[in-house]
Amino acid sequence: MTLSSLLLYAGTLFLVASVPGPSITALVARVLSRGYRDVLPFVVAMWLGEAVWLSLAIGGLSVVASSFASVFAVIKWLGCGYLVYMAYRMWASRHDVAEEQVLPTRKSGIGMFLAGFAVTMGNPKIMLFYAALLPTLIDLGSVTTVGWFELMVTMLITLATVDLGWVFFASKARLLLKSPRAVRIANRTGAVAMAGAAAAIVSKS
Repeated sequence: MTLSSLLLYAGTLFLVASVPGPSITALVARVLSRGYRDVLPFVVAMWLGEAVWLSLAIGGLSVVASSFASVFAVIKWLGCGYLVYMAYRMWASRHDVAEEQVLPTRKSGIGMFLAGFAVTMGNPKIMLFYAALLPTLIDLGSVTTVGWFELMVTMLITLATVDLGWVFFASKARLLLKSPRAVRIANRTGAVAMAGAAAAIVSKS
C-alpha cells in the first residue's frame, strides 16, 4: 500500500467513524451510565467487527454477504436484543453513585464483548462503508497480504483514536454527576439512547 492510499483510507474512516452511529451511541450511553471501566471489551469487539468487515471487503464482500445474509441478520438481531436488555438494566438500576463504580464481573465483560461485536457486524453504516465506499478508495483486488496488514493497522489506529476519544469525553462528562438525581438522569438518558441505537439498526436494515 502507498502512503497516500493509507492516508486517504485513514482520513475517510476517521470522518465516517466520528459521526455518532448506533455503536458510538451505545458506547457513550454506557460510559455516561456506568463509567469507563467496563467498556474495553465492548470497544475491542467493535474493532474486531470492523476488522472482519475489512477482511470480507478485501476477500469479496458481495459474494460473502449474499451467501451468509441470514447469518448477518441473526447477528444483527442478537446485538439489538442485547442493547435493549442493557437499556432496561440502565433504566431500572439503582442511583447510588458509589455503586455504579464497581468493576464488572467477568460474565458482564463477555456480554459486553458479544454486544459490541454483534452491534458492529449489524451496523448498516459500517456495512455501507466497506461495501460501497471502500472500493472507491482502494483497488481491493490488488491488495496483498502485506497490504491487508497495513490496512488493518491503519484501521486500528484510526478507530482507537475516535472511539477512545468518545470514551474520554463521556467519562469527563460523567464527573459532573455527583448526586443520585444526576446519576438517575444519566441512566435514563443512556437507556433511551441505547434503545434508540437498537432501533436505528433495525430501521436502517
